[in-house]
Amino acid sequence: MEKSFSESYKQAGVDVTAGYQAVELMKEAVRSTYNKGVISDLGGFGGLYSLNTKEIKEPILVSGTDGVGTKLKLAFLMNKHDTIGQDCVAMCVNDIICCGAKPLFFLDYMALGKNIPEVVATIVKGVADGCKMSGCSLVGGETAEMPGFYQEGEYDLAGFSVGVVEKSKIIDSQKIELGDVVIGLASSGVHSNGFSLVRKIFNINGENINQYYEELGMTLGESLLTPTKIYVKAILKLLESVEVKGISHITGGGFYENMPRMLKDGVSLKIKKDAFPILPIFKLIQKVGNIPERDMYNTFNMGIGMAIIVKKEEAKKAIKILEEQGEKAYLIGEVVEGSKDIKIV
Repeated sequence: MEKSFSESYKQAGVDVTAGYQAVELMKEAVRSTYNKGVISDLGGFGGLYSLNTKEIKEPILVSGTDGVGTKLKLAFLMNKHDTIGQDCVAMCVNDIICCGAKPLFFLDYMALGKNIPEVVATIVKGVADGCKMSGCSLVGGETAEMPGFYQEGEYDLAGFSVGVVEKSKIIDSQKIELGDVVIGLASSGVHSNGFSLVRKIFNINGENINQYYEELGMTLGESLLTPTKIYVKAILKLLESVEVKGISHITGGGFYENMPRMLKDGVSLKIKKDAFPILPIFKLIQKVGNIPERDMYNTFNMGIGMAIIVKKEEAKKAIKILEEQGEKAYLIGEVVEGSKDIKIV
């Protein structure tokens, strides 16, 4: 560390020794995610992962990348950075599980105005927690100190995940039939999208973020920073026993944009909005912002983080399996004739 220290670089706003300190602080959390596929350690130029093909005849790699968006602004205001990493992982692994892929490994990228090792390590600990929740390994990452580009105390966080699925088991919508049903898995809150609208509605600042709301049972900030739920292990368990025909991760664009993405031509979905509880945070958002109902369903998850299509005859079995995995599951709709759209009734 001493040999690589640059006083000139530090005067420009970049302290390379802070980066080394952050790595030391995060090592334990990162290594706790390793499984037998990881064959490298921190410090290399690339993360090495051995793909076990003994149990997979035709392995197909599935990748996904995403960030946390302006939800980060709330973390800055509350100086709370321990769960935002889970959000980053969730937004990636929840996407690739929609193809039926088991996440293998994850990488993160963090850019910040000033490297405060303890904060960086806290963020990465959250990333590691998310990786363990989804059964994948954190094999690498990058922390870029960029003074003058990001304000001190602010950062951006993004991630990238790779998973694998047997070619014959890819979930691609082609087996969907009229009469199949939609099961919705409960979300934990707003998750990680729609926060530009949320921040505008509440005019969020350092004071009102700590306002307590009776209907939420907590402060506004606590509710909004609730981390995105990770559904990977529950869905992998479901795939062992039930034929799943379609999966949709309900993120930006809400119901109207995401649910059609799991459909084939010639079918649509009819979703019953009274089939699942609308979370209190969404009722509050709609009331305070005077947001039309369609815009709510076109922006937020409304209490359903994932939607799954199965045969009607297997619905009860599927719900039982999901509930045994700790999920709240609801029968929320059915497949009907149409042109890859949805109707909410």
